[in-house]
Amino acid sequence: MTIAKPPEPETERATPAHYSNLDAVLESAWALLKDGAKNRHAAAHTPTLTTIGLDGAPRIRTFVLQGFEQHPCALRLHTDQRSTKISELRAHAGAALHIYDPEKKVQLQIDCRAELHIGDAVVANAWADTKPMSRIVYQVTEAPGTPIDDPLQAIRDPDETDGGAANFMVVTLQIEALEWLFLDARGHRRARFIRDGETWTGSWLVP
Repeated sequence: MTIAKPPEPETERATPAHYSNLDAVLESAWALLKDGAKNRHAAAHTPTLTTIGLDGAPRIRTFVLQGFEQHPCALRLHTDQRSTKISELRAHAGAALHIYDPEKKVQLQIDCRAELHIGDAVVANAWADTKPMSRIVYQVTEAPGTPIDDPLQAIRDPDETDGGAANFMVVTLQIEALEWLFLDARGHRRARFIRDGETWTGSWLVP
């Protein structure tokens, strides 16, 4: 008869600096966003965006984080200017982001205000850096979300000569507030930061 060995006790993780230091919390949030903008395997690479629909109801979707700048504090995403979310952001520029990193056990909830870029230098620079395979999605003949009878109706425009540039746009999301939650067996930690210009004021919250 074989007697099963008891499981090995989990090695206690080192206490991170952000566990009890608000400045370290904010720096860890920036590091998570920076990694998300450049690392396609990072959890922050595909955040969830929430907008206010034209009917007043919340709308959510996942997007690819294309860039993050700490100064000014803004996120960047690429989209088709014909998409519904652009009509929503024109009507109400307020939006929110949600990110959860299961490895780091960190959740971010971000309040932001959208700035829409169409046909400006921001768009030109972003388009120049866009890979050909990514440009294909902007070449469909109908707007994203348009009802169709057959998936094959979502075809590329044969007269499209600029690779979809006419439909391409950039949205920058200016971060106005950020809420951070860290899940830990020793006790969860939660904090909120509010922006005033380049100054961030943080406070602890009950998890």
